[in-house]
Amino acid sequence: MSPPDLVLAFHGTEKPAGQQLARRVVLAVAAALPQVKVHLGWADVLTPTLTQTLSAVGPAVVVPCFLASGYHVTSDLPAAVQASGGRARLTPSLGAAPEAVLAARLAEAGGPGDAVVLAAAGSKRETANRQAADAAARLAREIGRPVRPAFVTAAAPSPAEVVAALRAAGYRRVAIASFLLAPGVFHDRLRSAGADLVSEPIGDHPLVIATIVDRYRQAVADDDDRIWAGADRQGAIA
Repeated sequence: MSPPDLVLAFHGTEKPAGQQLARRVVLAVAAALPQVKVHLGWADVLTPTLTQTLSAVGPAVVVPCFLASGYHVTSDLPAAVQASGGRARLTPSLGAAPEAVLAARLAEAGGPGDAVVLAAAGSKRETANRQAADAAARLAREIGRPVRPAFVTAAAPSPAEVVAALRAAGYRRVAIASFLLAPGVFHDRLRSAGADLVSEPIGDHPLVIATIVDRYRQAVADDDDRIWAGADRQGAIA
């Protein structure tokens, strides 16, 4: 029996660099899982949508390529999976990137500087914003610098507001750590927030690829456990 397909659900962006990043992730995951067919489904902006992708494949595991549990993760993606008629299983999202990844991206940009703004997309879902705040606290412990969360949209404060507050507090070299997965409009906005440097998005860092592979393998293992548990129960009844 062949393993279920893997569908990576990305937000979607009109920026070619963001689209290319998603495709690089697909290729990297496919190389790590050579026996598995890996597909791309967009949650917004682009096609094929996740619903369209799921309609074209058989049994599949869907991994949301999102750093926080905002509206797409908690509403749109579950609805698409439900519409597949039970042929797809949705895993948890990637979750907050490890602080080591954020620190590495800051170092690549010439940081960390004297203080850091962790710039997340922002969400109307408070749970997603708290996840960004937690990531800021972990990054502060990792780099030994003050780190304050900020949000590009849907929540406050903005990156520009936090940069200004840190400068007013006496920090001379302020960096922005991009808490975004891919290049796009949100990342472009960070460059005009007044910081001395802005790190690149988390992108296709090896730990991102490893997390996706782990999500897929765990979902398949959970399905196998349920199948065997069901067989045991049937045997006991018989």
